Amino acid sequence: MRTGGRHVTEPGEGLTPVAQDYLKVIWSAGEWSEAPVTTTLLARRLGVGVSTVSETVRRLTDQGLVEHEPYGAVALTRVGRESAVAMVRRHRLIETFLVRQLGYSWDEVHDEAEVLEHAVSSLMVERMDVALGRPDRDPHGDPIPSADGEVRVPAARRLGEVAPGRWRVARISDEDPSLLRSFAALGLGLDVAVQVGARTASAVGVEVGGQRLELDERSCNAVWLVAE
Repeated sequence: MRTGGRHVTEPGEGLTPVAQDYLKVIWSAGEWSEAPVTTTLLARRLGVGVSTVSETVRRLTDQGLVEHEPYGAVALTRVGRESAVAMVRRHRLIETFLVRQLGYSWDEVHDEAEVLEHAVSSLMVERMDVALGRPDRDPHGDPIPSADGEVRVPAARRLGEVAPGRWRVARISDEDPSLLRSFAALGLGLDVAVQVGARTASAVGVEVGGQRLELDERSCNAVWLVAE
């Protein structure tokens, strides 16, 4: 990126798209979970074999971007985190732009953003941020890091973990587009008030807009709530 005729190195600049994707996924995997980020977890999220992940993680370790002991968790170094957060910011701003400005639905934007995040310039990302009014979250409720790398994560908990009572939707995981489409049809979206009720062995009763629903474990794990 050039500012006033001077080239400014951005976090992630000079890295391959594969390296950028890995750093972003490593960071995202630990954003809403305290579970260790393993090569098996990364393989599932990236849709590749464990051996491929292990080799790529080794290269990222050699570059000083991640830390990884054999059979241990994968963690980002300070430099790796800076690059990861920069890519997360790009991805989530692009998703937000696609929904707000181009009419995409929230289940369509992830794959588009995966491609565009490697192609757009830092200047375009900044212009998107300004045009959108500097949003602090994406269409799924995930926080958008600021330009200086600050990330403000809401004190949200999974629907399946909260006590009965009135809550508000703060985040819905975008990992499964089919769930996003189902939630949209049910009127379950960001900032919607929900009344969490009785539990059974297989579901949690929820009232949304006067409609009573029974959400299974998969659905409950995808919805994050904050107190009303």
